[in-house]
Amino acid sequence: MRPMRSFGGRGGGGLPGLETMAAKLTVALVAGSLLYLATAKGQGGLLLLWPGSVFGQLFLWQPISYVFVESQPFSILFAGLLLWSVGGWLEGAWGPKRLLLVALGVPALAGYILGVAGLFLPLPGGYQGGWVMGSVLWVAYGLTIGQGQTNFWGIPLSGNAFAAIGGLFVLMRVLSGGLISQLPDVLSLLLVVLYLKGGSPRRLLLHFQHWRLQRQLRERSKHLHVVPKDRPDRDQFLN
Repeated sequence: MRPMRSFGGRGGGGLPGLETMAAKLTVALVAGSLLYLATAKGQGGLLLLWPGSVFGQLFLWQPISYVFVESQPFSILFAGLLLWSVGGWLEGAWGPKRLLLVALGVPALAGYILGVAGLFLPLPGGYQGGWVMGSVLWVAYGLTIGQGQTNFWGIPLSGNAFAAIGGLFVLMRVLSGGLISQLPDVLSLLLVVLYLKGGSPRRLLLHFQHWRLQRQLRERSKHLHVVPKDRPDRDQFLN
């Protein structure tokens, strides 16, 4: 059985140092948010995600830059806490490269998908992604623990239940603000669940190779014929 982890209380493996990937992501979130707040009345809006402009006006940096922007102090604080604590635990379990792939890659991929959709649909813009990154790590943390136990503000529960709570927060924001306002969150959570439940590029490649091998074997089997038991002694197929 996996050891109990904790969130929102004492225990666990401790907080990461400033040299870790989790700490660097936290610093980047705070710096990006401060930069946006300082330039919001000018060019700061270009840091946000505007789906219609990603490919329409080639603002290709927005699916990455929006991930490090939040405008409300509480959102900056809580998202930073998730990145530093939960991200630090995941970095210890996964390593820094995989943490970066999930924390930044999943919300960025969601942003580019919305950018493609923005070429055909009149999607609104101005999306901020600090909470998106935090929600992705929240759910990833829970799913990684799975049936193991964690501690949520003193309440023991399974990792899967912890991930469900993260999804519930997103659902509540959808119910209060509408699905369109939470598209990056919803899409990112779907992507991270797909990734952690068997949809990683490596696994997809293995499934494709298995399917291709099975297809080749079926094609070859069509040219094989069963030799009857009552064949003549001098079989023409034998040398």
